[in-house]
Amino acid sequence: MAAMRRDGADVGWSLVVPLKPLVRAKSRLSRAAGEEFRPRLALAFALDTVTAALACDDVRDVAVVTDDQLAGERLAALGARIVPDTPARGLNAALAHGASVVRARRPGAAVAALNADLPALRPAELELVLHSASLFPRAFLADAADIGTTLLTATSGVELEPAFGGASRARHLASGAREITGPEVPSVRRDVDTGEDLLAALALGVGPHTALHAPRPAPGAAAPEGSERLSPPQVRASGA
Repeated sequence: MAAMRRDGADVGWSLVVPLKPLVRAKSRLSRAAGEEFRPRLALAFALDTVTAALACDDVRDVAVVTDDQLAGERLAALGARIVPDTPARGLNAALAHGASVVRARRPGAAVAALNADLPALRPAELELVLHSASLFPRAFLADAADIGTTLLTATSGVELEPAFGGASRARHLASGAREITGPEVPSVRRDVDTGEDLLAALALGVGPHTALHAPRPAPGAAAPEGSERLSPPQVRASGA
């Protein structure tokens, strides 16, 4: 249910989640998971991210910008709105397009761009971040490495102005967005690009889709310094 102010006004956030075609998504995980499992992991991350986002009390709806048919079908089944990436000009163009589609239907929407690779995302932590973000016209949350961005928000009437990719934390700061630093929200900051990132997410506790497909450290391996220590998950027969 969307959050409501005491005066009855709807203040629920509309989240925009970008997702590349699965055949190209999460290429840096190939070394950790192998080409067979990498697309499955990318989809699992997105499914767990969107599931957690929709369970957050402050989230009204989720729009996923993607041209991947399988991902679109699976995410729509969760309740997400699927928006085709008609600009086809990269991540930030996709996010701006998604925000414009949301506001074409609901002009006063507060919008937030959220990464699709947050498999440990917890609804309560996302709610804390969105509450903090609501205090500023534009705000963002840095990733666990303090280099990138996992969430960028814009309140009603304010343009999102996404600048994701690489060292986006510095770009979002330079654009005037307020950095959210107060709440302890590791699950909202833990995006996954590498095998080491995936192990960190697993340590936090991931959603069921990622838990099913995630590779684990090879038997007897120490805590990984590189993704080569990961091995594919074991596959069991149904009901085993």
